[in-house]
Amino acid sequence: MFSESDGYERFMGRWSRRLAPLFVTFAGVTDGDRVLDVGSGTGALSTAAAAIESVRVTGIEPSPAYTQYAREHASGDRVRFEVGDALAPPFPDDAFDRTLSMLVLNFVPDPAAALQQMIRVTRTGGVVAAAVWDYGGEMRMLRTFWDAAVAVDPDAAPRDERHMPVSTRGALAELWRTHGMRAVDEQPLTIEMAFASFDDYWQPFLCGQGPAGVYVSSLAESGRQVLESRLRQRLGDGGFALRASAWAVRGVVT
Repeated sequence: MFSESDGYERFMGRWSRRLAPLFVTFAGVTDGDRVLDVGSGTGALSTAAAAIESVRVTGIEPSPAYTQYAREHASGDRVRFEVGDALAPPFPDDAFDRTLSMLVLNFVPDPAAALQQMIRVTRTGGVVAAAVWDYGGEMRMLRTFWDAAVAVDPDAAPRDERHMPVSTRGALAELWRTHGMRAVDEQPLTIEMAFASFDDYWQPFLCGQGPAGVYVSSLAESGRQVLESRLRQRLGDGGFALRASAWAVRGVVT
């Protein structure tokens, strides 16, 4: 699902790069912070955090291909990337001032256990923050896709990303409070992406990345053509823009 770095960059990486600065601001990253990026992917969040003066960032990511891509595109010596697991980050207790996870927690098999580890490696008084797309509502690129997919193939309904865990309003905040975080705050972060044409929207789905890409790859050619036609009818052939909102939460470690 997440293995091909160039395909991911075409598909979701451009969204991540646009969301990352908003999330860094929301998480309150400030000069001199030691930051852990859990599920660092191709490096968008780590790069945005490291743009702040004297911030040092470590990114961990289970995909070797994504980790290599992030290393090759990193600049400066204040950010590094390692292959690592959100459920077993290889760091001592209290190692970071802020631990962040962007667009990842809903894919972790046990989000609660991942949060426990994020808290463990963050110092008392530090901040743990995460963001996930609002798959069922205002992530319009994917919402438009899945609405069309289910309309032409009702059997696709269980694969719709609206069923992703911790991706609805209040879900992250509840998880944070359950784990003893204080000053918990959840807010939507909203961006917009312009597409030059329908093909600019559609072609990245053919790269096989993420649940939507995997679904497209599973279709016979005739099924892909039907879905493409449905989406083209909905979006048109010219340029257009789509909005995307993510639910973001932050809390202070006690």
